[in-house]
Amino acid sequence: MLLLSRKAITTPFVICACILGVGLIQFPQLQKLINRKQSVSLETLQKEIKSENLRLKFLQKMPSFSYDNFIADLVYLNFLQYFGDDEVRNRTGYSLSPEYFEVILERDPRFLAAYRSLSTSTSLYAGMPERAIALSEKGLKSLSPSVPEKSYYVWRYKGVDELLFLGNAKAAHKSFATAANWASKFSDPESQMIANTSQRTAEFLSRNPNSKYAQISSWSMVLNNQVDERTQKRAIREIEALGGKVITTPEGTNKIVLPPKD
Repeated sequence: MLLLSRKAITTPFVICACILGVGLIQFPQLQKLINRKQSVSLETLQKEIKSENLRLKFLQKMPSFSYDNFIADLVYLNFLQYFGDDEVRNRTGYSLSPEYFEVILERDPRFLAAYRSLSTSTSLYAGMPERAIALSEKGLKSLSPSVPEKSYYVWRYKGVDELLFLGNAKAAHKSFATAANWASKFSDPESQMIANTSQRTAEFLSRNPNSKYAQISSWSMVLNNQVDERTQKRAIREIEALGGKVITTPEGTNKIVLPPKD
């Protein structure tokens, strides 16, 4: 009886350890990939990217035995390493970005921070806004106004992608309006601010699908999302091209001055 009891206790741990071990053994491959420098041939880098893509496909399909969030966290950390390796990304591009989020959001669709990285990496850098939007739409099926907290941001990220990278003002209007609706259900200052700005952006788009104000508002969101310096410079250029101005306050925040006419 005691033997059976011990077996019942240890078996789940052994199974979980084996499953996680299979996945974790693969992580050094990414470390090898991100440590590559200019001396490595492009052909070699491309082969390693294919290998990393296969690893991500495996992680997407393998059973987790209730360790979904743990796997999502590990893959997100790997994504940050991949995305932050500018030297290699300048040579190979960012094509794996959506593949990381296929794993992350499949395992943990309520991982709020992942959606922000998804929008920047996949739409802006990888040039795949359709993939980013599709992943957001799939994840939104698991979200509600209060789960997770501040989930209204996902609708804003989606609206930014639809407006700035696809030019789909109708879809963006719906996303910003939904963000405003979800945020309005909470009384804290941040939620109320998001509700107001999202509602204004939706109104701009309802009056004028080509609204410069709406586009500037969306680029302002990109600018203020704690993104890297390159993305900040891109956002500032886009805002100025639309006739707006970016003024950095003494406190280090960005103040946006809209053009006289929309």
